[in-house]
Amino acid sequence: MNTPAQADPGSIPGLRAGRGVAPEVVFYQLNAKVLERKEDIPEDARQVVYYSLAIGHHIGVFDCFKPAFRCTTAVFDRVLETLKDNEEAHRKLSGLLRFGEITVDSTHTRPLMAAIEAVLPTAPPDVAAWLDRLRTALDAIRREPAIYLMGRRLS
Repeated sequence: MNTPAQADPGSIPGLRAGRGVAPEVVFYQLNAKVLERKEDIPEDARQVVYYSLAIGHHIGVFDCFKPAFRCTTAVFDRVLETLKDNEEAHRKLSGLLRFGEITVDSTHTRPLMAAIEAVLPTAPPDVAAWLDRLRTALDAIRREPAIYLMGRRLS
């Protein structure tokens, strides 16, 4: 039996063969805060607050996340194809196909932004639109490093 962790992400059979529903990729953004105002959260506690909000995703709880953007796996495949010359960005995003889920945090913003800027001018319209949404989300992470994205493959 071939497992996704061993397969080439572009050749995972069950990914493109859904059961009546086209598989898709959804990126969620952590968006809830425990306290109402930024000044209510002491700077040294901010990471702890966001971590507490975020740990639920390991058991499938998404109540602190909101869907930020989504696409079909066909579009996501074209995104990966567009990024194929940027090894770091391609590896990061293709992890979603291998593992079914990835996180994108402040450590990923610089390499992903650089890759997006390099390919955006020549990207096909559907890929460019998706990359632009990712760029917007990365900019939010850059402004507030405790926030992050979680991408999941839904089939």
